[in-house]
Amino acid sequence: MNKVDIFTTSTCQYCHSAKEFFTKHNVDFTEHNVTTDPNARRQLMEKGYRSVPVIVIDGEYLVGFNEAKVASLLGI
Repeated sequence: MNKVDIFTTSTCQYCHSAKEFFTKHNVDFTEHNVTTDPNARRQLMEKGYRSVPVIVIDGEYLVGFNEAKVASLLGI
């Protein structure tokens, strides 16, 4: 099973699309909302990222939501 984390904000449409994709395909994920969680924001900034979504699949970081790339990494 893949370990999936997603760093989001409350108003990001691409974040919502990614979460809907995960739900539709029964992919368990952990959401880290950088708007409400200062620790998540700090983690993201320490990695050098300044935009969301940042999706982490088994340790591989993806910036933005590219459905085909995410599906490929998840074997969907």
